[in-house]
Amino acid sequence: MIMCQRIKGLNIAFISMVILSSSLWAKGSVSTQLEDSELLNIAGKQRMLSQRIAKDYLYIGKNIAKSKASRELREAMEQFLQTHETLTKSINNPEIKNLLEFVALSTGEFKELSNEEFSLENAQLILDLSESMLEGSQYVFDSLKNELHIKEVEIIAIAAKERMLSQRIAKYYISYQSGIKDKNSVEMMKETVKQFGDNLSTLINNSSNTPEINKKLAEINKLWQIVHKFYINIEKGGLPLIVFNTTDNITKKMDEVTKLYLKKNSK
Repeated sequence: MIMCQRIKGLNIAFISMVILSSSLWAKGSVSTQLEDSELLNIAGKQRMLSQRIAKDYLYIGKNIAKSKASRELREAMEQFLQTHETLTKSINNPEIKNLLEFVALSTGEFKELSNEEFSLENAQLILDLSESMLEGSQYVFDSLKNELHIKEVEIIAIAAKERMLSQRIAKYYISYQSGIKDKNSVEMMKETVKQFGDNLSTLINNSSNTPEINKKLAEINKLWQIVHKFYINIEKGGLPLIVFNTTDNITKKMDEVTKLYLKKNSK
């Protein structure tokens, strides 16, 4: 109950920060020690990590791929915190710094909760916190995308988002198998699968792709055409290891594609 009240408090804090930061936007501009492309890349990757850490927690709780999930959770949390610190130090924009403070609050709550014994109640709270972390990270990413001057930023944003969506798929799959069998999980899974597929088609049909990018996308598409059917069949379940490994594989490949787009457009 106390944790639920904390999460509600975080949501109220988020709304308040958005209202306050909107009035500050005109006064601040992005000032960073990093290259624009690298800044956008690491900010975008925070969205993926917000989903990965929740997914890993649930896999550990179900005792599935426990060793790999434990290592991945530890590394993902460490990377999230390091990147958060980098973003905080590199950006002077008041609006973005405001949102980063909110994300830090959610992350702190997650770390505290992840040390408690696994239960369905804790699993649901972890899902809620991952959504708060994602929402805050998405707002930061969108703010940077609109402010930074990067060529073909929209196609880069699509590629970067695919990393998050692939981990989100695994999160919803394992949450359903963990016993959170509500209608929302099924609907969100199907919506996420559709969004990933639509985005992948957009990337494949992008006329400015390099041969290397097209090769990577072809590899992803070949795998996607097989495994997306497993993801949609969330209610049947029975394939948690396949989902864990294939979504990790897709995330890795989409990260490579995102970096290729950033490299291409930073010349």
